[in-house]
Amino acid sequence: MKRFHSLSITALLFGLLSCDQGKRSADQRQPGADSLAMREKFASSPVLDAQTAIKQMQYDDGLEVQLVASEPLVVAPVTTTFDEKGRMWVVEMTGFMPDTAGTGEDQPNGKVVILEDTNKDGVMDKRTVFLDSLVLPRAICLIENGVLVATPPKLWFIENNNDKPGKRTLVDDQYAAGGNVEHQPNGLLRAMDNWIYNAKSDKRYRKQGDKWLKEPTHFRGQWGITQDDYGRLYYNNNSENLLGDYFSPGLGGINPYQQNAAGFDQRIVPDNHTYPIRATPGVNRGYQKGTLDDSLRLVNFTAACGPVIYRDALLKNYTGNAFVAEPSANLIKRNILSDSSYVVKGKQAYKGKEFLASTDERFRPVGLFTGPDGALYITDMYRGILQHKTYLTPYLKNEIKMRNLSLPLNCGRIYRIVPKGSHPALPVMDTSTAALVQYLKNTNGTLRDKAQQLLIDRQAKSAVGALTAMAESDNNQVARIHALWTLEGLHSLSLPLVEKILQGHDPELKLQALAALPAVLNSSNVKALAQALDTLADNKFLAPVVAYQLPLLSKADKLAAAKLEAKMINAYARDRYVSAALVNNAAGRETALLKQLPDTTLVLNKQLQSVLKHLDNQANAKKMDKLRKDYPLGHKLFTTVCQTCHGKAGEGIAAMAPPLNESNWVNGDKKKLISIVLFGLTGPVEVHGKVYKAPEINGDMPGIGASDEFSDVDIAQLLSYLRGAWKNNAGKVMPADVQQVRKQYSGRQKPFTAAELTN
Repeated sequence: MKRFHSLSITALLFGLLSCDQGKRSADQRQPGADSLAMREKFASSPVLDAQTAIKQMQYDDGLEVQLVASEPLVVAPVTTTFDEKGRMWVVEMTGFMPDTAGTGEDQPNGKVVILEDTNKDGVMDKRTVFLDSLVLPRAICLIENGVLVATPPKLWFIENNNDKPGKRTLVDDQYAAGGNVEHQPNGLLRAMDNWIYNAKSDKRYRKQGDKWLKEPTHFRGQWGITQDDYGRLYYNNNSENLLGDYFSPGLGGINPYQQNAAGFDQRIVPDNHTYPIRATPGVNRGYQKGTLDDSLRLVNFTAACGPVIYRDALLKNYTGNAFVAEPSANLIKRNILSDSSYVVKGKQAYKGKEFLASTDERFRPVGLFTGPDGALYITDMYRGILQHKTYLTPYLKNEIKMRNLSLPLNCGRIYRIVPKGSHPALPVMDTSTAALVQYLKNTNGTLRDKAQQLLIDRQAKSAVGALTAMAESDNNQVARIHALWTLEGLHSLSLPLVEKILQGHDPELKLQALAALPAVLNSSNVKALAQALDTLADNKFLAPVVAYQLPLLSKADKLAAAKLEAKMINAYARDRYVSAALVNNAAGRETALLKQLPDTTLVLNKQLQSVLKHLDNQANAKKMDKLRKDYPLGHKLFTTVCQTCHGKAGEGIAAMAPPLNESNWVNGDKKKLISIVLFGLTGPVEVHGKVYKAPEINGDMPGIGASDEFSDVDIAQLLSYLRGAWKNNAGKVMPADVQQVRKQYSGRQKPFTAAELTN
């Protein structure tokens, strides 16, 4: 599988049941269908048993959906991972939204359970509770002799003593600090480069002996994260089909003031249309024009999550495709990906239909995974309420009431998709060192990943010779990449091997070797590697990754690094990807570097100016400390609700929301600002003279005025905080001001448009 041909690539939470059994081929939309008739047809949402629920699904010919587990064996599953014994470790978020007010959401009823298929018929029949009494657990990762578990706000490493929890080590007490259930870090993906990455996060983790390392990385996604066969990461946010990186995830992330680095957080599949086979009025802004079509079906993603790149050959025509869950529309999207150089692009596999869709409103797929058996696995929370209380609109509350969607809370299913008539068993891996090395050639990406991880966890130094031989000359490119990174994880990657790959003919392997340079470069070999980097910098395909090695090179030889930087500035200052790498290397030197670039049209010039602006905005530390003390409720509300989309420094986040800093809306008429926060804002909005609209940002900002969580005092403090934060300098907002606007627009449900507020 080569990057220059058709390439494969990787791909929670939450929105609502019915009963018509459809045909196996996916239904087409029915433009002009009468919404009242659709209301009548889908007026109820009965709770279906798992086998009946499968009958409500429509999916591609030649495939079969099989039940792997259902209640009471599993309840509200949100994510899963597989161990070498063929077992599934499942996170159960039982406490999510017990009712529309979220009553009891803080109860410790979440669990991590182990599911096992003892008779090898493909159906789980044994449940072991590994951890219980958890509050809204959200992610899991198996590593060495234990388990990483995310339970907000903390990240714990818990030793596994024969499937019973042992010693606990606190890895990060701020792993998921702030935000709410829909906007907190999750994922814990153990990636090919041996670091653990997350969605909705700019941190990565790694176990080094008895210590845990924590480093900054690029901010990525919202719910769910996955990788392709080259170790590149993919993710999304609730309204974006698929986002991802063009380069190895460990590159960059050094300059704390660099935002939106080119080549990372890219829009891989820009088409966000959805094609449900049932009416889907139970979405948060279903009342809003354009959210539903005239047959009451969701038009665009509103709860995209749980992406996966399918990495096996069992489903023959789907290898390398990206699948994305949309629980609000009860469907799973299929996308076809391809590479041109290192740029990844994708398109929806179908027009007017989906890979899988259900007429069951309670089918809530929130996680997708490639199983070690080659099947595509689906975690289904199977419940009515998906929207968290923070953003729950009166419209959706009414939909929930009409169809009795609050209960039950004790359901949950896991399915797998296989070729029709097949019944593959989850394999028990041969864990001998020799066998694990051979697994690196397997067609199944999950088995390859697990073999790499087990070799590293056991520090299997006896495999170094075989791994080196595989990395040097095997005709299986993917196996060579795994061997390279396994050696890196064993601290046994050698300079001769890296040099041999860099002198070879495979450009993809060269990219991988460059990304692994931190494992071998030191003061004793820096001269040789500096010369190699200088030569490789002439190759435009390799140049961005060469430029990302400048910080490492600078530590060993500042003169060599400065010389290479100057060469790359001269050659690539108009290249957005190389410029992003140069800006990453220029942390603390942005002004000096900018002075070397008299041509203001250069891409590098513009990227440096953007960083300097962000840096300037951070110079208000004392001011921000005072605001936190003056408006503690406002600061808390900002960090839990606003920051997740608008950014910590109020500069906005790509594909999410525009800036708050120096915003004309924040600094302008306070009544307009109050109106936006209470009722929301939809459609294009102009900030700083720039018009922001989808897909550059999420087209809708939800209001929080209908939430019982926040009082008028809370909202007044939030707005006072924002109007004084960073470079903003506007007046206070009082609770009476909020009350006045509430009264003025009493009974309003829909969000404002910018035009309404400016006319």
